[in-house]
Amino acid sequence: MDATPWHRLPADLAAAMRPRLPSAARTIADAVAATTPAFAAGAHVDRDVRAPVQVALERFADLAGTDEPALPPRIREVFVALGAGEARENRGPELLLGALRTASRLMLRLASEALAGLRPVSVDELIDLSDAVSAYVDELAAACTDGLARQLREQAGEGERRRRQVADLLLRGGGQAATVREAAAAIGWPEPDTLVPVLFPLEHARDVRFRFGGDGLVAERAADAVLLIRTGPRADRAVLTEALTGRDAVVGPAAAWAALPEAVVLTERAAALTGTGPSPVFADDHLTALVLRGAPGALSTLRARRLAPLDGLSPARRAQLLRTLESWLRHWGSRTAVAAELFVHPQTVSYRLGRLRDAFGDDLDDPVIRFELQLVLASAWT
Repeated sequence: MDATPWHRLPADLAAAMRPRLPSAARTIADAVAATTPAFAAGAHVDRDVRAPVQVALERFADLAGTDEPALPPRIREVFVALGAGEARENRGPELLLGALRTASRLMLRLASEALAGLRPVSVDELIDLSDAVSAYVDELAAACTDGLARQLREQAGEGERRRRQVADLLLRGGGQAATVREAAAAIGWPEPDTLVPVLFPLEHARDVRFRFGGDGLVAERAADAVLLIRTGPRADRAVLTEALTGRDAVVGPAAAWAALPEAVVLTERAAALTGTGPSPVFADDHLTALVLRGAPGALSTLRARRLAPLDGLSPARRAQLLRTLESWLRHWGSRTAVAAELFVHPQTVSYRLGRLRDAFGDDLDDPVIRFELQLVLASAWT
């Protein structure tokens, strides 16, 4: 059996093809551009279409009757670079392979017509010619896809490096807002805004990174890994529970990006307090216990959560209602006692309690939430 498909090509094929190569290269390049408009749309048609077609045709003519490899390194790099360029343009292999199919049909027509211009061509010669063109174009396709794959790996590596940089900035804390925004923009994130930290064992890092994709950052530490996920649908409790079940995960409280280091420490304290299990642990469920144990950041987190219904008020109005709420809780709902303590009329107390009811709703009847409110109001609450 011959070593290469082109070894069986007739010796006079190269001589027959060469005079036709310049016009054939233009014809094939135009056909590729017509059937694959993306190649014609850019400013590099000569580089991306005409030059590779010319190189491919000249090399095929050189191969006729030889056992040489299809693409020596110098020529193979032309098509590796073509594939890499497609990856940089955010295009997949489909366009390249379609262009190569078009070129393959026209190359076969060129070669057979060139040979027929010299002499009659046998059926066996046409079959050999078809085999040789197909095998040669397969080599071109392999070089293009190799270049595309290399470039994608390089881009993925650079993207992951940038994502690690953002994670490090957020976990380290203290970064300038402009620096953090610039780094986040480089990975396609808008303003980092509010994030949820999740702790889990290192062995799950790869799978968690895959599951959360562009919505999350995974930082691997010495003893564990941290997922930082932007608040939104992917950070919903039900979604996190489903995605993290079986991963010994502890989900921390949502925090503004500048306060993220404190939120991570609080998540670590929650892990130490509760341990882990098949279902993820949510630090939000244990804030009261963490406050009572003096965990850093627990009180401010609980305060922000419980007093959020009053966030839209002016500072003076908010302070007035908080004083009333603290007194009402401490006096077990006695309007008379609250009025006496605050030096206001009982009707004023009733009015303020009405506003508090509007803001907090049924939470004021929940004994657990009432206790948490007392806890946060016992500290400085203005």
